[in-house]
Amino acid sequence: MNGNPTAAHPKTVLVTGATGYIGGRLVPRLLEAGHTVRVLVRTPAKIAEVPWLDRVQVIQSSLDDGDALREALDGVDVLYYLVHSMAAGAGFEAKEQAMAGMTARAAAAAGVDRIVYLGGLHPSGAELSTHMRSREAVGKVFLDSPVDAVVFQAGVVIGSGSASFEMIRHLSETLPLMPAPSWVRNRIEAIAVRDVLYYLVAAASLDGPINRTFDIGCREVLSYAGMMKEYAAEAGLPYRVVLALPIPAPKLAGMWVALTTPIPLSMSLPLVESLQHDAVTRERDIDGYIPVPAGGLTPYRSAVALALGKERDGQVETTWASAGVDADPLPSDPDWSGHTVNLDERSFQSDVDPKHVWTIIEGIGGRNGWYSLPLAWQVRGWLDKLTGGAGLLRGRRNPHLLADGEVVDWWRVERIDRGHLLRLRAEMRAPGRAWLELSVEPDGAGSRYRQRAIFFPKGLSGRLYWLAVLPFHSVIFPAMSRNITAAARELQDLESERAGHTP
Repeated sequence: MNGNPTAAHPKTVLVTGATGYIGGRLVPRLLEAGHTVRVLVRTPAKIAEVPWLDRVQVIQSSLDDGDALREALDGVDVLYYLVHSMAAGAGFEAKEQAMAGMTARAAAAAGVDRIVYLGGLHPSGAELSTHMRSREAVGKVFLDSPVDAVVFQAGVVIGSGSASFEMIRHLSETLPLMPAPSWVRNRIEAIAVRDVLYYLVAAASLDGPINRTFDIGCREVLSYAGMMKEYAAEAGLPYRVVLALPIPAPKLAGMWVALTTPIPLSMSLPLVESLQHDAVTRERDIDGYIPVPAGGLTPYRSAVALALGKERDGQVETTWASAGVDADPLPSDPDWSGHTVNLDERSFQSDVDPKHVWTIIEGIGGRNGWYSLPLAWQVRGWLDKLTGGAGLLRGRRNPHLLADGEVVDWWRVERIDRGHLLRLRAEMRAPGRAWLELSVEPDGAGSRYRQRAIFFPKGLSGRLYWLAVLPFHSVIFPAMSRNITAAARELQDLESERAGHTP
């Protein structure tokens, strides 16, 4: 966290929207600052796996239940209102304002000291999109209520899982040439998610009354096209060409985003509509209330690097990226968030002892081969050599034992948990990063062998590469899982036979 504030006087806070992108990341920061945290959620199952669950009080309710809301706010000092629906339709704005009004009245009745709200950055006097207009109206509801309010207004939030960042990520990685509406020339001031959280946490401890809006951003202004080009440069992609056409076409652009990225149409339309105007801070008054984070606000390019997980070594753990608040996914994050990950997963259950399966796993590669279609592996090795790679000629040091960092043909051992898991990182030439993970675990009287091929595609060529090799994977990987188990069974039978002939 970029200088997470510590509360001089710990508060009792209630967080709404804890299953959302910002709310789910704010809760542990509030706990770290020393506050007592309650969360109001409609569906507690969505936070059942978060690591901070046993440190908060969970209240199951919705914001349109006035009685439950007043009960949840009893004894609360600060209310974080981080709820904003991306769904549209008849009565959308009226419903949003009514829910905010009910919340404000309940907070006043409960004696809450402050409401903290995160709205959107927008120019004054412009005709805003439905969603931006609704967010502005909700902020005004809180500012007009008897409870002191701090309303932050932020533009594009940069962090893995943020819908606005994911649109930049997927468009930049998928399209080397992008015809785009005229709004890609609009001026945008982004902000790193860590800096948003810094301001939100600090707002709980401000001396009041405040009751005003604050524009927050990274103090660096780019066009939307420039943001995509800078993303591509940081991600190591070739230069992206963005052709700005002299038409706004927000609905058409929203549909195009939904077709070319994993982001659903229900989100791509409001996201695109919100980009029709410049989103630049008009004032920096926040500096008079909250000092900038230690080390300064995060520049756009640095925020992208953090979102890509570049602070860590890039190893594949249980999450696909590892850079804390900027890149770690939460259980409540949508499926389309985060780095594009292509997977081929196989498993095979057998009556073979796990130790024999492990012997075959640890002995893979080199002279022992890869247990499926040797010619296909050799062809891939020749192609790798022709493009300047190592091919299959490196072999392995020991035919039976491996250690972290060792070479196995065109792979390198990234992790080995002896008897359980072997993870190999590819060093072949490919438009992306690849891993092969082999593991075994006891299953009843036998074992279950699991196999995962993992690929992080780089740009459009990476996506096309994965599609091109899928037919080969559909043959190679099922045979590999069967043959490894069969080889383990032969080893087990051989050892049993030897044991039977021992005097």
